[in-house]
Amino acid sequence: MEHLIIEKSARPFIALIRLNRPNELNALNLQLMGELRDTLKDLDGDDAVKVIVITGNEKAFAAGADIKEMADKNAIDMLKVDQFSTWDQIKKTKKPLIAAVSGFALGGGCELTMLCDMIIASETARFGQPEIKIGVMPGAGGTQRLTRAVGKAKAMEMVLTGKMISAKEALDAGLINKIVPVELYLEEALNVASEIASMSPVAIRLAKESVLRAFETSLEEGLQFERKNFYLTFSSEDQKEGMKAFIGKRKPEFKGR
Repeated sequence: MEHLIIEKSARPFIALIRLNRPNELNALNLQLMGELRDTLKDLDGDDAVKVIVITGNEKAFAAGADIKEMADKNAIDMLKVDQFSTWDQIKKTKKPLIAAVSGFALGGGCELTMLCDMIIASETARFGQPEIKIGVMPGAGGTQRLTRAVGKAKAMEMVLTGKMISAKEALDAGLINKIVPVELYLEEALNVASEIASMSPVAIRLAKESVLRAFETSLEEGLQFERKNFYLTFSSEDQKEGMKAFIGKRKPEFKGR
């Protein structure tokens, strides 16, 4: 992969994907996004991986899309390129995704963090949707996922002014999970990933599906979906092992079956 550095065993059962276009502040060009899509699909089918961490570098997670690729395009060109089909495929990743963010997460970079299930940020992290400043608007979830995360008022402010927010503001608004010192942000993301990886992969997958369904259905439909997935966990060996371990006051040994 030209624009990604991949560690399939950054820690036991944890894969680490590092965006690697440092001279362009990890701008998300079509090639990088295609590589990310294909890598996530591969890792999603790898039983040796339970959780995936995506990161950039200390200066930038990703400072946005690669504007040079689209500056001369018209609407039909953009339709034919169909860049968002790549994002749709990334969204289908079944395993937990954790974004480890330092520096800039702007435009497409901010949208990519919101495709992840959790966001661990350094004190230097900055989030924003500055597309309005170049005469366009967000197109990969910046008006939808951001609004669901931070509410209408803050989303309107960020989208209509292009204003960046600090890690502290992002935490207060509910956009991210945790802030840590810059030298610890990746380690903390890996720590959280390891904690999740110690759980039942079956239950983790079903729980992730259920939480995400809350954004797509009514409360009643969501509750019905949750209930079905809850019942489904009782067909797994992990459920039997987990409850036996709890009763026996020992640590469970989940097998993902």
